[in-house]
Amino acid sequence: MRAGANKPLINMYTDLIEKTKAVSVIGLGYVGLPLALELAKKFRVVGYDVNEARVAMMRRGEDPSEELEAADFVDRDIEFTSDPEKLQTAHFHIVAVPTPVDEGCVPNLGPLVSASTQLGKYLKQDDFVVYESTVYPGCTEEDCVPILERESGLRFGTDFKVGYSPERINPGDKEHTVANILKVVSGSDDVALEEIAAVYGAVITAGIYRARSIKVAEAAKVIENTQRDLNIGFVNELAIIFDKMGIDTQDVLEAAGTKWNFLRFTPGLVGGHCIGVDPYYLLHKSKEMGLDPQVIMAGRSVNNSIPGFIAKRLVQALIKLGKSPAECRVLVMGITFKENVSDIRNSKVEDLMREIEAFSVAVEAVDPHAAPEQVERHYGRKLVGEPTGDYDAVIVAVAHRDYLKLDAAYFRSISRDHTLLFDLKAIYPRSEGQADLTVWRL
Repeated sequence: MRAGANKPLINMYTDLIEKTKAVSVIGLGYVGLPLALELAKKFRVVGYDVNEARVAMMRRGEDPSEELEAADFVDRDIEFTSDPEKLQTAHFHIVAVPTPVDEGCVPNLGPLVSASTQLGKYLKQDDFVVYESTVYPGCTEEDCVPILERESGLRFGTDFKVGYSPERINPGDKEHTVANILKVVSGSDDVALEEIAAVYGAVITAGIYRARSIKVAEAAKVIENTQRDLNIGFVNELAIIFDKMGIDTQDVLEAAGTKWNFLRFTPGLVGGHCIGVDPYYLLHKSKEMGLDPQVIMAGRSVNNSIPGFIAKRLVQALIKLGKSPAECRVLVMGITFKENVSDIRNSKVEDLMREIEAFSVAVEAVDPHAAPEQVERHYGRKLVGEPTGDYDAVIVAVAHRDYLKLDAAYFRSISRDHTLLFDLKAIYPRSEGQADLTVWRL
C-alpha cells in the first residue's frame, strides 16, 4: 500500500471468495492457464481463450503447452470457454495474452488491443482489470485503459479500476510455479491495490509485493529479462573472443565462478517469449521519448549474431576435415526455444539452421518435444522422426533431458566418418585424445 494511505475495506475480494462474483482469465497460454487453475482452487473462474481447439483440450484436462498434468485440472471451479459473452459473468478480469514483436522487432500489441477491445464490450460498473502481459512502462494506462473506456462507455477510476501484475512463469520449471513465486502487484489507486493484492494473495503462498505504481510494476517486469539478455550477451561475446583464443569458455566460467560474487551466466541461443523479446519493448518506448539506449541494443545485437557465428564455425570445422559443405549433412537435435518444453515460437534454433543452409549444407532436425505439424506450419520445416545416420556433423542445440544420457558412441553411430559434435549447451565431456571425435562447445 502506498505510504500514508489508510487501508481500504476490501469488498471485491469478499464477493469473489464467497463466489457471488467470478474471476476471468483472458488468454490461456503458458501464463494464463496455470494461473487460472490456481485461482480456481479458491474462486469461481471463467477461463477464456479465442482458440476453440485449445479450449476443447482444456475441458478434457489437457494442457496444450504440455506443462501441466491432468491432476492439475481436478477439483477446480473453472469454466473453459471461447465465447466472449461469458466474460460478462465475471467482475475481476486478468489479461494474460502474448505480447510479441514483429519481424522488424517492433512491439506487436495486436493481441493486447484485441483482448482489451473484447473485454471492454462486457466491462461493468465496479469491475477490475489486471494486465499480466509484458509491456513497456505506461502501456496499461496509456494504451489499454482508453480502449476499455471506449468500448464500455465507463470511466476509468470512477466506474472501473485497473492494475498490473507481471507474470513470472518459467516454462519447463517444475520448482518455480505460480503459487511459490513472489507476486508483484500494482493498482490504479489504493483501493485497487489492496483488492488486487488480496485476490492474488489468496493463492500465492510466496507472498505479495506491492509496487508503488502501475508503471513501476511494468518497468520491473521488462528490466528483469533485459538484465538477463545483457548478461547472456556479455558471455556470448566472451565465447566469441575465447573461441578465437583457443580457450574453452566453460573452463573460464568455472574458474571465475570460484569468486563469491561472480554471476554465473552461460552462452547460448537467446530465443523464447521473454529474454529475446522484452528488451525491444523498452527500446521502443525509449526511442519514442527521443532516447537511443546503447547498452540494451548492444546486448540484443550480440545475441542476434550468435546463430551466424555458430554456422560459420561449423562450416570452418567441416572444411578443416576436408569436406565440401555442399556435400555435407548436418543433424540438429532440438528445435524448441528451451529444454523440456514443446513451445517452438521464437526459437533461435530455426535461425541457426537457416544460417547453416545459407552455406548450402543440408540440415535435418529432430525434437522429441516439438509437434511436427506445428514446426511445419510455423517454420515450413519438416522434422524427421529419428536420425537417419551418415551425418557429417551433429548439433545438440537444446538440452532436453532425452539428450543428457547420450554418449560419444551414440554420436559415432550416426556419423559418416569423423564425428563432429557441436555441443551448444556444454552437456558432454570434451574430446581430448579421441582422434575420430571433435567436440566444439560454445
